[in-house]
Amino acid sequence: MGENHPHVAGSFNNLAAIYCSQGRYEEAEPLYIQALELAKQQLGENHLHVAMSLNNLAELYRSQGKYEVAESLYLQVLELHKQQLGENHPDFAMSLNNLALLYYSQGRYEAAEPLYIQALELYKQLLGENHPHVAMSLNNLAELYRSHGKYEAAESLYLQALELRKRLLGENHPHVAQSLNNLAAIYCSQGRYEETEPLYLQALELYKQHLGENHPDYALSLNNLATLYHSQEKYEKAEPLYLQALESHKQQLGENHPHVTTNLNNLAELYRSQGKYEAAEPLYIQALEIAERVLGVNHPNTVTFRGNLEYLRAQQQESGE
Repeated sequence: MGENHPHVAGSFNNLAAIYCSQGRYEEAEPLYIQALELAKQQLGENHLHVAMSLNNLAELYRSQGKYEVAESLYLQVLELHKQQLGENHPDFAMSLNNLALLYYSQGRYEAAEPLYIQALELYKQLLGENHPHVAMSLNNLAELYRSHGKYEAAESLYLQALELRKRLLGENHPHVAQSLNNLAAIYCSQGRYEETEPLYLQALELYKQHLGENHPDYALSLNNLATLYHSQEKYEKAEPLYLQALESHKQQLGENHPHVTTNLNNLAELYRSQGKYEAAEPLYIQALEIAERVLGVNHPNTVTFRGNLEYLRAQQQESGE
């Protein structure tokens, strides 16, 4: 077919998707860009394949924490889907969901919530209540509620998502691991530690089996298990997991990724809890500097990191350090 055929663009796109799923973002990006350019040249800028390529590239940038670039692409996708398919199509619902996911990542929760709800309702109407996309939407809305501290609402949605995913995808699917991880986070926030640990361990093992130990989701799972042990004051168990998660995220995502800021903050929190103020302070500073640059000064995470640093310095003054 030659190098410029739309099917070649499809192959670039699919190979990039594999790399993206493995956390191999630097290998994925040039393939996604090449697929996008081919689709535009061969099919025109308003074709649905172009919308798909834009969406995939936006997903990549969101995963890398490049939120401004991602938002521009997501908005283009939403407009294309609206024009070409109308507002009652599953792909339009997907655009709403992905844009909401971006807003959630930026801490723009009020902007995210109505989009999540609209996407969920559309998926239910168009695909039925037992579709994997419905489970995904339930999970995403639950994440938003958990961030607001609405734990009862979040737990109900997480449980629905988990049950759907087990039934539709099987008990060993990575999406099931995500649901287990998220449900465990709710229990951890509520101090229900005995219920938390087995879920985190199960999620960690599933990620290890299906994605490998060098995947960002595996590192995220390590971080979460460390947070549980930290909450239980099991500091010796928490520290090596935090360190492993931090190094893995740096390698896979780069040193300026939002996940890295969270890892730095959590490790600093661990050291502060143990009175190791000199070890904690540079980590807080590093987390805050990256967050202000990447997420902005008013992002919820940035505000949290700033507050943690101020609290540490107050403790240092009280102790005379």
